[in-house]
Amino acid sequence: MTRESLVYVDGRFVEKSKAVVSVFDHGLLYGDGVFEGIRAYNGNVFRLADHISRLYDSAKVIRLRLPFSESEMTEAVLETMRKNGLRDAYIRLVVTRGAGDLGVDPALCKKPTVFIIAESMASVLGPREPRVVKMIFSSYRRDAVDATSHEIKSLNYMNSILAKIEATSAGADDAIMLDHRGFVSEASVSNIFIVKERKLSTPSSSAGILHGITRRRVISLCSDSGLEVEERDITPFELTIADEVFLVGTKAEILAVGSVNGVEIGSGRAGEVTKTLYAEFSRIVQRPEEGTPVYQAEQLKA
Repeated sequence: MTRESLVYVDGRFVEKSKAVVSVFDHGLLYGDGVFEGIRAYNGNVFRLADHISRLYDSAKVIRLRLPFSESEMTEAVLETMRKNGLRDAYIRLVVTRGAGDLGVDPALCKKPTVFIIAESMASVLGPREPRVVKMIFSSYRRDAVDATSHEIKSLNYMNSILAKIEATSAGADDAIMLDHRGFVSEASVSNIFIVKERKLSTPSSSAGILHGITRRRVISLCSDSGLEVEERDITPFELTIADEVFLVGTKAEILAVGSVNGVEIGSGRAGEVTKTLYAEFSRIVQRPEEGTPVYQAEQLKA
């Protein structure tokens, strides 16, 4: 019999089928909480310190006091991996406002809820070329930076969900969202890069984007590779006539965009810059210095 995976819930490890939160939890009732999606490759949690730092930044902005220090939260993530005997995984770290009453006031919640899910997930990175996806421009605008800012990685993803539903209804894989001014922001759960004459551009903070961990590493990777990257406003026209467009994200890794609204991007396949970055990113995620090891030498021997 296959053993059920274990989920970390408020300091305890419980079987997946028994992992529950209160129906009065404000994360469920109001989307009041923050989270991180994290990847582990070959026993190394990729950019874990960056993810933990972003979690605490998001919590700070919504005035959510996390019950652990950053080092304690890091150890909880690693222990969840160990308890499940995982080396390649997707990790979901969630902190909610906690159980309260039927009202939006955060003061009604006395204690945050913390849970961590880690499940096996093999990477699609490697010798193959990146997957090519079909996109549309969504009619739903990304929330402005002075509204429900997507710079906060909160539990409220309705804006993205509506765009994803629209994309599915149109027969596309995902949607590209514009900001309130009409400039390109991001896909429903991924950041965007365009390539024109081997120069890369990606939307800036003013477009209401999430400051993606993978996005940051790809920008750094471009710099190391001698590729120019500019963070700026990008119009839908510029994106449509780009030589290449690709998406990046923790779960998505790197995806090539083949078309938008039925208009082919470049050749309709992964371009040379995208393939080069894909190949290099495939290598760096395996480097120990890019993350935090799950298992120490003595644990591997055991």
